[in-house]
Amino acid sequence: MISEFRSRFRFRHLRQGLVGIALVVLVVLEGLNAPRPAMAAATMVSGVLCLAALAVPERLFARYALGAAAVSCVLTATEAQLSARPPNTPGMVELGALLLLSTRAVRRCPPLPAVGLVAASSLAAVVLPLRIELWDDVLKNLIAVIAVCVVPFMVAVGLCLRLYDTLRERERETIRQAQRLEHARELHDFVAHHVTAIVAQTKAARFTAAAGHTQSPEDLDRMLAQIERAGSQALGSMRAMVTSLRDHATASATTRPTGDPAGPHRLRGLRDLRALTEEFSAVGPAAELILDPELADRPLPPGIATTVHRVVQESLTNVRKHATGAGRVEVRIGVRPGDPERLEVSVADDGQGGASSAAERSVEGSGYGLVGLAERAEEVNGHLTSGPRDGGGWHVLAVLPLDKTATEETIACDHA
Repeated sequence: MISEFRSRFRFRHLRQGLVGIALVVLVVLEGLNAPRPAMAAATMVSGVLCLAALAVPERLFARYALGAAAVSCVLTATEAQLSARPPNTPGMVELGALLLLSTRAVRRCPPLPAVGLVAASSLAAVVLPLRIELWDDVLKNLIAVIAVCVVPFMVAVGLCLRLYDTLRERERETIRQAQRLEHARELHDFVAHHVTAIVAQTKAARFTAAAGHTQSPEDLDRMLAQIERAGSQALGSMRAMVTSLRDHATASATTRPTGDPAGPHRLRGLRDLRALTEEFSAVGPAAELILDPELADRPLPPGIATTVHRVVQESLTNVRKHATGAGRVEVRIGVRPGDPERLEVSVADDGQGGASSAAERSVEGSGYGLVGLAERAEEVNGHLTSGPRDGGGWHVLAVLPLDKTATEETIACDHA
């Protein structure tokens, strides 16, 4: 990849260098058309300065462009007073460079400096034909065409390129923002899940110690092993995220499907959720996975399996963090009743305190988790709701499409 980039970089610079040399040669040949050596040298210098103004960096462009236009105007005014002038060409390469200076000024410079640069370069381009020897109606028509048609056309080209650059930058910023949101969701979904497990297990160990209960070496070893395992999983998720970020830095941002986030873990199907609920049950309330047999081995559309995993993972993390006194969590995944092309993901706990306590828990835990889940569901043409249950506890319900065609059409619309 790096060697290919370097070869392209060298080829591009070689091509630009060859084009520059060819243009300088043309400027020299046009300068030799002048009847006197001093006039020829001045024509060559003026033409090279105009070409150089096109090639300088942005920070030097205004200064060089204004200087090149001024030199061109002075040379034209001087030659127009002489009796011996070039017989046929006033310097067509220089004329083209002056017109391109107007286009670059409109495209790159702020509005006020652009007006001044366009005025200077356009004036130099309009009067440049006065350098030739024969002043007749053809010369007047040429000047009129440059002033009325060519200069406005080059300005319009600059405006179009400026608009194109603006739209392209907005598109890039939109892609970067989407990537930042995606990475933020990935960090929250994976790292926060494992770190929450570490915090919960540490709190349990401290509570046991503060209560004066003597822990056996086996119990202590089991607690530390669980903390170690959660820490290792968090570290693995971080490494996978870093790898994903590095891959994004070397790949095109538009090649990754919107509905299939590039997360640290890839799911083969809904059966992989069993390990997630078993891991949760080992250090928290018992989590029961109820999976519709019809969906167990059914291939899911792109992004749906990942979204289901994120919904269950974030819901279990919130239970671990906020569900006071929860003794059981039910994770139910099945086909939506009455709609065989929709999938329901339900996560409900039996935390104590009723609806008021659940509302307080929602305020306390309000952050980016549920927001990220809602965004994920919307990306695949689904929706997510959450709220307190009657009698206590909290319920998260996501409704997602099982129709692959509808999902792909939504993703295509998002790209468009």
